[in-house]
Amino acid sequence: MNITREKIDDLNAVLKIEIVKTDYEEKVENVLKDYRKKANIKGFRPGMVPMGIIKKMYGKAVKIDEINKAVSENVHKYLTDEKIEILGDPLPKTNEQEIIDFETQDEFSFSFDIGLTPAFDLNISKKNKVSQYEITIDEKMKSDFVNNYTRRFGELRKADVSEEKDILKGKIEALDDKGNLKPEGPVNEASTLAIDIIKDEEIKKGFIGKKENDPVDFDIKKAFPNDHEIAGLLKKKKEEVEGLEGTFRFTIIEITRFHSAEINQELFNRIYGEGIVNSEEEFHNKIEEEIRESLKRESEFKLMQDIKKLIIEKTDFSLPEDFLKRWLLRVNEKTTGEEIEKEFDSFRHDLKWQLIRSKIAKENEVKITEEELQKEAEIITRYQFRQYGLFYATDEQITNYAKETLKREEDAKRIADKILEDKVLQLLKDYVSIESKNVSVEDFNKLFE
Repeated sequence: MNITREKIDDLNAVLKIEIVKTDYEEKVENVLKDYRKKANIKGFRPGMVPMGIIKKMYGKAVKIDEINKAVSENVHKYLTDEKIEILGDPLPKTNEQEIIDFETQDEFSFSFDIGLTPAFDLNISKKNKVSQYEITIDEKMKSDFVNNYTRRFGELRKADVSEEKDILKGKIEALDDKGNLKPEGPVNEASTLAIDIIKDEEIKKGFIGKKENDPVDFDIKKAFPNDHEIAGLLKKKKEEVEGLEGTFRFTIIEITRFHSAEINQELFNRIYGEGIVNSEEEFHNKIEEEIRESLKRESEFKLMQDIKKLIIEKTDFSLPEDFLKRWLLRVNEKTTGEEIEKEFDSFRHDLKWQLIRSKIAKENEVKITEEELQKEAEIITRYQFRQYGLFYATDEQITNYAKETLKREEDAKRIADKILEDKVLQLLKDYVSIESKNVSVEDFNKLFE
């Protein structure tokens, strides 16, 4: 097999592959012999089907398959041996290949367009300044953190008289123009209604100050203009309540009220585990520590995003865009050319960053160890557990869950990619000058607008 490369320009080339019978003949024969051993054709004993019949039935398909395999393997080997870095995959020049006759030809010529990875230098130095924002902790932030915990571990309790924030359980029935129950009207024997989501203020007042077994008549469309809310109230599908209006009666069966958890030892134990925090002072110190750690992560995230943005803007190079658009269209069969054009700016931005990231990782010999994968998987696991309120999961539980995560190829790749990104961004901190700036949380949030 002979492969040659024809340079079009610095970003595009054509690979030409010449393949002759000896390049694939032996593999085709071996595959057909294997087919013959397994063939089950009426009138012939297993393994005794004449080779001529096998070739007639499967010869062309096997020949095409083995030629494709040989071409693919040799193109990959050629690119590796010649150290040619490409973007996407080689694209067949279909206008040439459409005239190929696999039944009569023994020698073949294929051509592939390839998009070449551009050569570039990183145009960034200590002259470039990036701000790292130190976010000031204020009392509101501390209070919000405390409230978040007390609400997260709060509970619903029964109440005697309804208030604006209460949740009511009851029976809802449709009424006619005279205020009588409609026998054929929609009914829900176990409806749930949150008073504070009622849109009409006068109707909302009508639900406040009520007791169990009290009825409340109200205009359902005024109270809930959204059909989704009416559907939930009546336990119907949205399509079933479209256009529904009129007066309904809600008869209260139970009133429940949310109570935030009290700040005491029971709350400390539920959040952090037995005996970790033993006083309100320790609780507030722990919260301040958590806030500081959270703000540090947010500050670091912003810094990394700004460095990333800066280096993408400063490092300018061209891409084989026509080739990439054709490649994207080929690998995304359900995508149209118009959609590719619409999303291409975003794709170009991401690809530029991937190339910059790969260059930095390669030049700095960045490696990812099994220990680093496990540690990052545990960090992600612990964060996920905290989101679900599992604050005191044991180290053993975290470790085992992380190990299971890494067994899933897609998750392991995602975690490895994050580690690589973090390492490259950390390296980039040495490429620029970093200035510290103190900001309030409000001003920091505005930076993302």
